[in-house]
Amino acid sequence: MDDRPIGVFDSGFGGLTVARALVDLLAGEDLVYFGDSARYPYGPRPLEEVRGFAAQVTGELVERHGVKLVVVACNTASAAALELLQFSFDVPVVGVINPGVRAALEVTANGRVGVIGTVGTVASGAYQRAVKAHRKPVQLTCAACPGFVEFVERGDTGSDQVHVLAERLLEPVRRAGVDTLLLGCTHYPFLARTIGDVMGREVVLVSSADETAFEVRKLLEETGLVRRSASKGTMRFVSSGDAGWFAELGRRLFGPELAEVEAHRWP
Repeated sequence: MDDRPIGVFDSGFGGLTVARALVDLLAGEDLVYFGDSARYPYGPRPLEEVRGFAAQVTGELVERHGVKLVVVACNTASAAALELLQFSFDVPVVGVINPGVRAALEVTANGRVGVIGTVGTVASGAYQRAVKAHRKPVQLTCAACPGFVEFVERGDTGSDQVHVLAERLLEPVRRAGVDTLLLGCTHYPFLARTIGDVMGREVVLVSSADETAFEVRKLLEETGLVRRSASKGTMRFVSSGDAGWFAELGRRLFGPELAEVEAHRWP
């Protein structure tokens, strides 16, 4: 058994969807969330740069916060750096891509699956490779959705402007006749209502957050890293950007438990 916290990071607020799922499923575990909001968004950046950011944040969580496991709650960082992080650090590192793909493949009835993500995630081919690895006869349609992350980071999740942008960006997956749409960015569940309105009631939206939490629980149990104490776990939130804004918007997105945010400044 291991009382060290679980570390979670994202480029900003999107990974709070994963953190929320972890807190709900593993209420007894301590958690440290790092939002690298000084350098968001990761999506349009070169993958090599994202790889460097991901290694830096993971090092911060492992060395300063003493975490026992790291969840890369960012699809772009998972696509760019997951294997590197798993090789470079002596704690388990979990990404969000494979759990989401497994869930989507289980849900689809007509074998037509859509994935939406950042430009970097879609261009990396990570989802295409993950689906292919399952060797299931599915038709995959991927679409990049530049602008979605920025709307979420501003706290705008339901305006007319978001709806107009969604209608334009989701057109490729609508034309493909998908019955399942995987939200391939941890920011996108905050736009689920708008995305659902555009896609239609018959399309199932799949978020990787819950599936990732289940994978973390399984890994903790298999490796003996479950926290000993039966008391409710604690939560710490850290932002490399404006800690006040992170706390204000974070409470709206995550819930009132996000009370205080520590500021971190990169050298």
